[in-house]
Amino acid sequence: MGIIVQKYGGKLIADKDKMAQVANNIVNCYEDGNKVVAVISATGDTTNELNSRIMEISKNPAPRDVDMVLATGEQVAIGLLSIMIQDMGYKAISLTGWQAGIITDSFYTNANILEIQDDIIRDYLNKGYIVLLAGFQGIDEAGYITTLGRGGSDTTATHVAVSLKAERCEIYKDTKCIFTADPKLVPTAKKLTFISYTQMLELAKMGAKVLAVKSIEYARKS
Repeated sequence: MGIIVQKYGGKLIADKDKMAQVANNIVNCYEDGNKVVAVISATGDTTNELNSRIMEISKNPAPRDVDMVLATGEQVAIGLLSIMIQDMGYKAISLTGWQAGIITDSFYTNANILEIQDDIIRDYLNKGYIVLLAGFQGIDEAGYITTLGRGGSDTTATHVAVSLKAERCEIYKDTKCIFTADPKLVPTAKKLTFISYTQMLELAKMGAKVLAVKSIEYARKS
């Protein structure tokens, strides 16, 4: 029985029906005999909405407190999804970044993962739990909540997959695949069935939003 790390973008869990589809996908992977860690983003446009609320209050907010607010989005999402999977008859546990031992530096709003103390995750997996892990966040060495910047849940997923020596890391988004360009802007964009780390990194650095730069760099390195 291998470990599979899955990551789900916020638009895939934007409402109850979409969340149910994600829950079924996670459970199906578990039923196939895998240990599953699902890294979850905040639902829908929650992060943008939280950012807007912050800017209504201050034009120059302290980054540490910005992270305190933004990290709540993923916390709500993992709690709801965990409850849904439990109601389906499975053991599930929701873990925030700091509960899961994701240690970062102190560059608030754009932190970097330094290490993952994954004993808690492994313990729950070995007890037969599906782990719902909050993406995009961690804790610094001073004990303060941090967030990882745009695409931070992708970064969480790749780091966790490497730390757990997972068989694979699956990234699920609202786009069906990777295209040569944004199909919403370029109707002639072609679907890619394979892409190298170097090519994906180049696309991301040029503005493609399908994967976060940090996640690609770490996946290639590892």
